[in-house]
Amino acid sequence: MLESCIAFSLAAFLLAISPGPDNIFVLTQSVARGSRYGIAVASGLITGCIFHTSLVALGFAVILQDNEWLLLMIKIFGAIYLLFLAYKVYQSDGSIHLEENTTNHQSWFKLYRIGITMNLLNPKVTLFFLALLPQFVVPGAMEEWIQIYILGGIFMLVSLITFYLVAFLGGSVAQFIRSSSWFGPVMKWTQIVVFVGIAVAIFIL
Repeated sequence: MLESCIAFSLAAFLLAISPGPDNIFVLTQSVARGSRYGIAVASGLITGCIFHTSLVALGFAVILQDNEWLLLMIKIFGAIYLLFLAYKVYQSDGSIHLEENTTNHQSWFKLYRIGITMNLLNPKVTLFFLALLPQFVVPGAMEEWIQIYILGGIFMLVSLITFYLVAFLGGSVAQFIRSSSWFGPVMKWTQIVVFVGIAVAIFIL
């Protein structure tokens, strides 16, 4: 179980640092209004993950138990989905756009609620949790749903720390992004490698 948690922590970290709508939104809010507003968005995004973790935990316990064929189908679907995400990133131009006047008049709590809403209304998060978390469950170690909650907690902790760092360093990171011609393409290919790597790992864990 410890080895599985360590491997999952690494996967969660790679996913958290890969540029996407969530961490880009955290970054824009930090640049526009200050670190604490980026922290508000990040806190809301991670709070929403509690729902997705619970959904996967309950589904895993009720539906996947004694249905190995269904677990195999989830693995296949998850791998295809990850490869699809990698393809969509490949099609993008690799640019990361920042706007300095983003939601200038929104309160800390409103941004927190926006973060929760963004997470809850994003079906990709549910699909991603469903595809990824069960792959790190160790048969016989403890109850499957408990392992799912542990893995979900690890994902939330790693993502929260990463998003908070993005928020704290928002100003300097934004300046670096604006002045760099290679940062966007490097992040683009990093994200592709992460998605493809996890898709392959699903079948060798």
